[in-house]
Amino acid sequence: MTDFKTKLLSTLAAFATLAAVSFTAQAETLRLLTWGGYAPEKVIKMFKAETGIDVEVTKSNNEEMISKLRATRGSGFDLAQPSQDRISSAQLEFDIYKPIDLSKINSSQIIPSMLKATKTNTTVDGEIYGVPHVWGTSGLVVDTRKAAMVKDYLDLCGADVAGKASYRLKRPTLIAFAFSMGLDPFAAYADKAKYQGIINKVTDKLISCKGNIKAYWSGGDGLMNLIRSGEVTAAMAWDTGGWKLNKDLPDVTFVAPKSGALGWTDTFVLPRKTKAEDAAYQWINFVMQPKIAAMITDAAGNFTASEGADAFVSADLKKRFQASFQPADIDNIKWYPTVPAGLEDIEGKALDKIQAASSN
Repeated sequence: MTDFKTKLLSTLAAFATLAAVSFTAQAETLRLLTWGGYAPEKVIKMFKAETGIDVEVTKSNNEEMISKLRATRGSGFDLAQPSQDRISSAQLEFDIYKPIDLSKINSSQIIPSMLKATKTNTTVDGEIYGVPHVWGTSGLVVDTRKAAMVKDYLDLCGADVAGKASYRLKRPTLIAFAFSMGLDPFAAYADKAKYQGIINKVTDKLISCKGNIKAYWSGGDGLMNLIRSGEVTAAMAWDTGGWKLNKDLPDVTFVAPKSGALGWTDTFVLPRKTKAEDAAYQWINFVMQPKIAAMITDAAGNFTASEGADAFVSADLKKRFQASFQPADIDNIKWYPTVPAGLEDIEGKALDKIQAASSN
């Protein structure tokens, strides 16, 4: 009987040890829901070497992130990376995130204007739900030898680029031209009538500009082919497209418009039922270090909100970025806020009207 008890106690002790090991292993794993390129394997290994924490990566996109967290009521992941305009509305509707404790974030590593914008755009009931990570913009892609006069979106309607300008017939174009006309569409988001008035003015302008447009581009490859062939010398497009063209065509590059490039930001947010919150904060502070952030830029192709990280990216990308963006240009970026219900219907009708109008 004594031998039996001894064996039983020994077995129970072994199970307790295994359970403790299992719990420790679970506590040492960060479950990250993110985009492709945002968590390179080299960075994960460096993080593990420094902290002892494993990172389990699930690649996703905005719609899937929200869907996954909604289905689990905010569980299953410890850190997620939706775009900043997909946070407040999802939180209000589904309650899938928990507030960020900024005292645990090394804010000195983050570009102040980007941190301020993300805090503003992710605040719900006085609580902040996101901090910025990877960002990108749309602005102007210009052949600087043939269309050096193009400095803002309205310049795409100028006589110097008649028949050789291009942009998408999408909502970002409406927003961009509004800013270029001295209007502030984002400030009017809360007033549907005021927003309608702004869109009406932009619609009239884009109809009058229609004769200047070589083509409304829909895919990045199509636009780049138009620019490579010389059929288009100036366009509204993404920064990465301009930098890609610059590799082969030194005269073509991305230009930050005078009225401000339009910016998107993918953030860090805490799912409501995160089980590794401390690990999440450690990951955020680790990857926002300039040299680590530069490694993410080289992997993903887009820059991060890490202060000074552009100094450490690959020489070619650093050169293109710094030629396109001065510090004042970054501070002037117009960051997309959450779109209130009903505005996309206004925009859709405007785009249909522009499409149906005759060229002047």
